[in-house]
Amino acid sequence: MATNLEYIEYICDQLRGLGIINYRKMFGEYMVYIDYKPIILVCDNQAYVKMIPETTKILGEDAETGYPYQGAKEHYTIDVDNKEILHEVCHSLVAVIPLPKPKKKQLR
Repeated sequence: MATNLEYIEYICDQLRGLGIINYRKMFGEYMVYIDYKPIILVCDNQAYVKMIPETTKILGEDAETGYPYQGAKEHYTIDVDNKEILHEVCHSLVAVIPLPKPKKKQLR
């Protein structure tokens, strides 16, 4: 089951006020960016964030986890309806996630 565009737009609406919000379709699913940093991976209408010390502090050791796709590392699942926690997690991730490296131009 692929992610619905309406769900992505809902997540982006929930993130309003955190910075520049955009998304990109990747491999049939979506990555949500805040200030050009990849923050939320959305697969099958479920939002996932990286399992790093900053997110563990906020969500707790016993938070729900899952695998966004086969072969992926384990991620925390996050309830996008809980705007307070969502904002806190995203704010902490924006502080530590680096900007993606620019892609090199292909020579033809």
